[in-house]
Amino acid sequence: MRLYVGLIHKEAGCHFGVSFPDFPGVVTAGATVDEARDLSEEALAFHVEGMIEDGKAVPPPSPFEQIEADPEHPVWSAILVPLKIN
Repeated sequence: MRLYVGLIHKEAGCHFGVSFPDFPGVVTAGATVDEARDLSEEALAFHVEGMIEDGKAVPPPSPFEQIEADPEHPVWSAILVPLKIN
């Protein structure tokens, strides 16, 4: 099973968001960290399934150290999100 880095972020007055450096534009959010983490698995699987259906290559997970060193991806909190597809 592949594990992708998800970045959790939160601004005042907003839900907890999760974005994926390996999949620009893929984001999800939840009222709690646990809800955001659960929804991140669904968002990742949905996006990757669409890529596969469209015949696009799915990138391998980037190492956390690479993401951490990228100034465009400030790390508030990072989680590993399993890719669960059939």
